[in-house]
Amino acid sequence: MENILKKIVEKKKSRIIQLKKDYPINNILKNIKSTDVYVDFKKKIKKRVAEKKVSVIAEIKQASPSAGLLVENFNHINIAKKYFDNGAPFLSVLTEEYFFLGKLEHISEIKKNIQIPILCKDFFIDPYQVALSKSFGADCILIILSAVDKVLAKDLYQAASDLNISTLVEVHNEKESEIALAFDKSLIGINNRNLKTLEISLDTTLKLSKILASHENPLICESGIHSIEDMKFILEKTEIFNFLIGESLLTGDDIGAKLKEFMQISV
Repeated sequence: MENILKKIVEKKKSRIIQLKKDYPINNILKNIKSTDVYVDFKKKIKKRVAEKKVSVIAEIKQASPSAGLLVENFNHINIAKKYFDNGAPFLSVLTEEYFFLGKLEHISEIKKNIQIPILCKDFFIDPYQVALSKSFGADCILIILSAVDKVLAKDLYQAASDLNISTLVEVHNEKESEIALAFDKSLIGINNRNLKTLEISLDTTLKLSKILASHENPLICESGIHSIEDMKFILEKTEIFNFLIGESLLTGDDIGAKLKEFMQISV
């Protein structure tokens, strides 16, 4: 997976060169200024935590390097509507094109149909991408500490702050968790997937949440939530109320029913 991560980042570098030609930064900033329909992602998730409400950030993606094609006859708007109609308070939209078959346009197209806070799930390696994602309607961006160094992570974080967009800093291990604490205004996501083995263990959230206990903003449990029992396990052990769930929703028989089941969990 680490090699996959390198491949994704290298592909993203070449893609950004083309994007900067297609979408000049001055045009992007003008577009943001004239059509800003930003929803405060972090504020909403903090409010729900204060009310002791479980939040599912329901993910929309067609494929992944680890699982291959997830959804045949993929329609991002139909999936978004099913999620929304069954209680999703947030969406995560995968926009990486080559390995996940995503598009930034998916965010703007969903926003035309549904007013809901959206996390742009991509591999951010250039502050330019923050402005670009916001111009397509993103309310939150992802900073994967495994994919960038500390200096670049801070540049992305600052760009998001300047543009009034929320950040989700993603960690996989103890070292990244220690680094993440410096991003005091960010949400922090704990990814239960081991990047070296691809194995998933919910114990990762248990272990890393202890390091992150002093962080003032909500933590999010990512990967490996397949059942109500998984959610209750995390809730009881860590008091984390927020779950980013993708594959177990997308590969189920009934996307809406599965999400509704997750959203009905009582604390």
